[in-house]
Amino acid sequence: MLYRKNITRPESLLRIVGGIALVAVGLWWQGASPLGLVLAASGVGSVLSGAFGYCPACALVGRRPVE
Repeated sequence: MLYRKNITRPESLLRIVGGIALVAVGLWWQGASPLGLVLAASGVGSVLSGAFGYCPACALVGRRPVE
């Protein structure tokens, strides 16, 4: 494996749900505006982080991997 998981399962689920909400809000309320695209892109990043169980920002600040 190329990475070690550093977020818990409940946090992963919250990131996935929150990321889907960000994508929906970004594309539905804001449309194809720059703000809408930024919200959608950050939502996709959150969904991917939750799906893989790894957060690069958490790793940078020294969060310990889940054992």
